[in-house]
Amino acid sequence: MGSASNDCMKMEVLLKSYYLPAMYGIEFILGIVGCVTAICSYIFILKEWKSGNVYLFNLSVSDLMFICTLPSLITTYAQKLTHKNDDFWCLSNRYILHLNLYSSILFLTWVSIDRYLLLKYPLRHHVLQKTNSAVVISALIWIVVTFQIMPILTFLVDSDNSSSDTNCKDFASSGNANHSLIYSLCLTFTGYIVPLTVLCFFYMKIVKFLKSMDRNFQNNDSFKRPVTLVFSIVIVFIVLQTPYHIMRNVRIASRVSSAKYSECDQIIINSLYIVTRPLAFFQSAINPLFYFLMGDRLRESLFSKVRAIFIRIQEK
Repeated sequence: MGSASNDCMKMEVLLKSYYLPAMYGIEFILGIVGCVTAICSYIFILKEWKSGNVYLFNLSVSDLMFICTLPSLITTYAQKLTHKNDDFWCLSNRYILHLNLYSSILFLTWVSIDRYLLLKYPLRHHVLQKTNSAVVISALIWIVVTFQIMPILTFLVDSDNSSSDTNCKDFASSGNANHSLIYSLCLTFTGYIVPLTVLCFFYMKIVKFLKSMDRNFQNNDSFKRPVTLVFSIVIVFIVLQTPYHIMRNVRIASRVSSAKYSECDQIIINSLYIVTRPLAFFQSAINPLFYFLMGDRLRESLFSKVRAIFIRIQEK
């Protein structure tokens, strides 16, 4: 039994020491390049902003905030560091992490709504297609998600009474499991399942709308591409984030006082949960691809700028 427990513990240690730093390192490299390029393109290149650009810009800001927290996470896991009396570092890091997680899906949900409205109202007569409306909605998303994840902060920092160290643990591994399980289930439903359902709903409405059009309109690639992109976003979210939300709740449930799990079983559950964590946040590294594919004006402006630069170089 002791040998099995040691083997389980070694697996958990290896995942934290090697798997997490490696995955977060890849995400940082891909994400910092993509997010910085996207944000600079929006600020310096895009001249005319539409509602969809506003949502995608806010999404890129959210992703960049998270990407900037990765170097400290990589160092912490790679060097097995603890943070003495550094509650601010722990709380701010985890806050940004969850802020990005739950704001991302809301911004992408509104992108899908905007795409549907663009098909139905191509002249942008609907009030939700106004740029000012998008700015207000984006601000509300930041506010709503902030209040939504605030309770997490009460579970994050555990103080070890036997030392002066403050161990900054993951949300699922800290706090009172009996209380955090209820909150985690509610957060999974309101922060993930509901927005994803809305995202899928508007995807289906886009498909239904296109099918109701005549053959010539239906074969227009400019309308087929948004459908493909929204469908891709749905698949990516389901594949990357569903395992994380399932395992987070399973991990917390395994820590509930009434649960009868052996130490090795708990370690195995936590190890599986560790595997899903960087996969869920890999979304932030690949979102820049969606910025350029869905932001038509951004893509055109960026390509035009790049072509102009090459022409100037050739003329010299």
